[in-house]
Amino acid sequence: MIGGDPLLSGFENPDEHGFETRAIRAGQPHDPRTGGVVTPIALSTTFAQENIGEPKFGYEYARTGNPTRHAWEQCLASLEMASHGFAFASGLAAEDALLRFLEPNDHLILGDDAYGGTFRLIDKVHGRTGLSHTAVDLTNPESIREAWNESTRMVWLETPTNPMLTVFDIEKICSTVHELGGIAVVDNTFATPYLQQPLSLGADAVVHSATKYLGGHSDVVGGAVATSHSALAEHVGFVQNAVGAVASPFDSYLTLRGVKTLAVRMDRHCENAEKLVQVLQDHSRVSEVLYPGLESHPGHEIAKTQMSGFGGMVSFRLKGGIEAAEKVAVSTQVFTLAESLGAVESLIEHPGVMTHASTAGSALEVPQDLVRLSVGIESIEDLVEDLERALATA
Repeated sequence: MIGGDPLLSGFENPDEHGFETRAIRAGQPHDPRTGGVVTPIALSTTFAQENIGEPKFGYEYARTGNPTRHAWEQCLASLEMASHGFAFASGLAAEDALLRFLEPNDHLILGDDAYGGTFRLIDKVHGRTGLSHTAVDLTNPESIREAWNESTRMVWLETPTNPMLTVFDIEKICSTVHELGGIAVVDNTFATPYLQQPLSLGADAVVHSATKYLGGHSDVVGGAVATSHSALAEHVGFVQNAVGAVASPFDSYLTLRGVKTLAVRMDRHCENAEKLVQVLQDHSRVSEVLYPGLESHPGHEIAKTQMSGFGGMVSFRLKGGIEAAEKVAVSTQVFTLAESLGAVESLIEHPGVMTHASTAGSALEVPQDLVRLSVGIESIEDLVEDLERALATA
């Protein structure tokens, strides 16, 4: 972590305060110059030094450390119950920093249901350096042992997954990975630290697309890594500075502003999603609803154990196939046809053509009759009416 006393806020020990309090206060003391209650946006690219190599407040150059970014990193660490937090320019930049921990010719295991951008980064970018990977069904942790070889160093999992909403047993998977001598990374974007705490379940690092629920308003692109693993923290901090894909001061400010309302937003996301799931379940043109809150969901019992809520993401399949899925996706008015997720407004998309097109032909390819909803916080009556009207076109 960069910076010293000026940013200490009295919220360094997460066990001493509730989640909502930490989201509003951790890393965010009142401005010592003005008493302002909002963390200032520090735009300076360089900082005065008392003497050669002796910065006044621990800051030298904005790529290496910035007060606004540091405030966001401290808050992130507190929310994820981590010792270290790192803010990046995007979720994929955060993922890239973690993947650079691996050496050429190392092997990585990931779930066979993962975000298309993650798969592209692993397969097309890091694959060129010699990193190999195997996609397995992580609902069966024993599949890790079967895919493990002498070069395996890391297991990468999302839970719930994007877009199939599959749930993996974090604690069991991490235990298996550690027994085999590897590192476990959990993408916590869908659940957020409000609903799920992977580090407390044994994960070595948590990664987020802060663009999604953490920012929460579709106005900032960002990524984040939280960890208490000393070697990973040292590595990620080095890469953050050496590569320079850091969160800007303004983006850090926006993400901090979004995180302040994360808890209340997630409560509403979950509430609206659960009501829409009932509509979908009862609809004659829907063949399957994918949502961890359903008792029929294969991962429901695990989700109940490791999550405090089931989230705002819902996927469903249409009996009419890809044609029906595309009709529904373009027929909504309150739901906006767009990529991304996790913001206050509701979004609808066709993953096979949009966010997960890069997985076509791979083990991670998604069904073409699948539609994904990011359920926002609008009036539930408007969302229900809009979805029912769109389903009538299928």
